[in-house]
Amino acid sequence: MDTQVFDIHIIGGGIIGLCAAVALQSCGVKVAILEADKIARGASYGNAGHLATEQVFPIADAGILRHVPAMLLNPEGPLRIDWRYLPRLAPWAFQLMLNMRPEPFARSHQALLALNAKSLQAWQDFAKEWQLIPWIKIQGSLLTAEKPSSLKILTTHGQRLNCLGVPNTLLSQSALSDLAPTLQDNQLGALFFPETGHITNIEAITHKLSTIFRSLGGQIYENCRVLSAAVTIEGICLTTSDQQINASKVMLAAGAHSKALAKQLTGVSVPMDTERGYHLMLPHENERLNLPVSSMDRRFIMTPMERGLRLAGTVEYAGLEAPANMNRAHMLLKQAQAMLKTPLNSEDSTPWMGFRPSTADSLPIIDRQKSVFLNFGHQHLGLTQAVISAQIIAALYFGDIPTVEPTAYRLDRFR
Repeated sequence: MDTQVFDIHIIGGGIIGLCAAVALQSCGVKVAILEADKIARGASYGNAGHLATEQVFPIADAGILRHVPAMLLNPEGPLRIDWRYLPRLAPWAFQLMLNMRPEPFARSHQALLALNAKSLQAWQDFAKEWQLIPWIKIQGSLLTAEKPSSLKILTTHGQRLNCLGVPNTLLSQSALSDLAPTLQDNQLGALFFPETGHITNIEAITHKLSTIFRSLGGQIYENCRVLSAAVTIEGICLTTSDQQINASKVMLAAGAHSKALAKQLTGVSVPMDTERGYHLMLPHENERLNLPVSSMDRRFIMTPMERGLRLAGTVEYAGLEAPANMNRAHMLLKQAQAMLKTPLNSEDSTPWMGFRPSTADSLPIIDRQKSVFLNFGHQHLGLTQAVISAQIIAALYFGDIPTVEPTAYRLDRFR
């Protein structure tokens, strides 16, 4: 690799790194992507496909604490903690609890609101510019409830979001049936979020972006894992599995694998851990729904895609090394079936597990530290925030004013 021809090396070729790479390369920056595996085959490959602009609250609030015993004891619950991982999880969990206090919780909420408010339009503009429109549907999404107590909470939640400028409509059971007639009548009502969307073929989008990036002069190096990084007087020295690279600038976008490299590049230990997410893909069910449906009670989402119906969700804290527990993917079938009138066809279904990078305050790090750019930690919202994050990075690169005030996402908050 002739490292001298590149202005910046991006570590990580998921949707976050790929969108930033296209944004920079199209502005004349010479970019190389260093991807440890295949391009966009990590969390980007298996996400729920939901452009979740309505999710403007931190990943945990104080109410979750009473559920911790169940998380430890129930291997099939929507939230699970592997007890063997508890000692390693504890420092992050402690920081997470500190961020549940009213003031930091409100700060994170406002920062998520600001980022998500710009995310959908950013995606629409990006899709138009790079011919991605066939795979992006802005048809809204549903959040359903099937218990009277849940419906009451849902109603209050919807009112609160409307006050915050996140538009939604409360649907009665009959109105829900009209919009999603395949849902079982145990769904008592739902919130409809018109300003949300979904991606029908994530693989097609990432392939298209990779092709565009290369056509603009960018280079992608797959199976190129960065093992260590060091900032020197001459620049940034990256050690990969088979060579050393002397880079002038670097952007770290390695998702859940970013923590160690961030410490080496900046000296800051980011309080971040891994939420392991699962999905089950049903290839013969691409006509079942026409928009994403999430369940408040069951805590998962069903997203219609070109290649079938994706059932996604569950959170598992077990780190990066433990083997996948694919029972957590397969159990999503049971949850989905309980919400639908007729049996699902699970023939040829495929399970998947991936790593979500979640900081203790639920906010990504989008920042510039001299020659080091940081763009990771987007928790469940990596797909949603990928394009707006790329726009912020491009503004920081060129010294422009970002469309979203970037202070809340700076690394310095963890110093």
